[in-house]
Amino acid sequence: MPIRIDDDLPVKKILEDENIFVMGMGRAHSQNIRPLDILILNLMPLKEDTELQLMRSLSNTPLQVNITLIRTMSYESKNVPKGHLDRFYESFENVKNRKWDGFIITGAPVEKLEFEEVEYWDELREIMDWSEKNVTSTIHICWGAQAGLYYRYGVRKYDLPKKLSGIYEHHTFHKKTPLVRGFDDSFNAPHSRYTDVSKEDILANEHLEIVAESDEAGPYLIIGDGGKNIFVTGHPEYDIMSLDQEYNRDISRGINPDIPVNYYPDDDPSKKPIKSWRCHANTLYANWLNYYVYQITPYKW
Repeated sequence: MPIRIDDDLPVKKILEDENIFVMGMGRAHSQNIRPLDILILNLMPLKEDTELQLMRSLSNTPLQVNITLIRTMSYESKNVPKGHLDRFYESFENVKNRKWDGFIITGAPVEKLEFEEVEYWDELREIMDWSEKNVTSTIHICWGAQAGLYYRYGVRKYDLPKKLSGIYEHHTFHKKTPLVRGFDDSFNAPHSRYTDVSKEDILANEHLEIVAESDEAGPYLIIGDGGKNIFVTGHPEYDIMSLDQEYNRDISRGINPDIPVNYYPDDDPSKKPIKSWRCHANTLYANWLNYYVYQITPYKW
């Protein structure tokens, strides 16, 4: 089944060219069906890239999904045309007076800052407070996961000795947990970050449960309050060239980064990376939409 997005959104043509089922508003309105209403707070600087990556995975379910994009108003992205933001993004003020089935809070390139130093931290706190009563389930990604764990459950982040970047092997716990239903015993996922959270801090909180982790990258999938909040410390939505773009960007900035782990064949950046995580990424988002949103959310709020 399709995701339902604005007919004029630029990524719609890309998705259709990739043979992904996308439904325009006109056709969707003609169907007598209750679609899921999913809100995405896109905090990533390259917003169109993130839109495309998330919509690829959200389209891989038998559910019709309405996507609404929102942005912060206390900080305006400098990496996307203002016209794109004005045309395709809502403000929190315009969406807060209704209920939503699901909510996604993306990562953001601000992890070296203390949370309270982030320009839009107060706005994000307000949004997270609002989501507790107005959203069935919220999934937090990378920095969004660290922010949510900190604000909602008091789990602090800490600096890593160097950037964690690459494709890391993970394993699951509690294989009957719906979030990891259909997962293999081991699976790959991308990570790209300078900070981490403590497994011990998570285990010490009775409201949190780790359901997948990596020996190298630490806790990966964390469930809060039975699925009301879900935290993903990596970037399962990344496409095959995302880490390559970040690696070359860091080189151009004179950062002298390490080559992303398990990413390029023979660790040779001149070779095209191998995609080894997309199936589990799609399964993750499908499980979230089905078991933590669709099966829980009321037909009429």
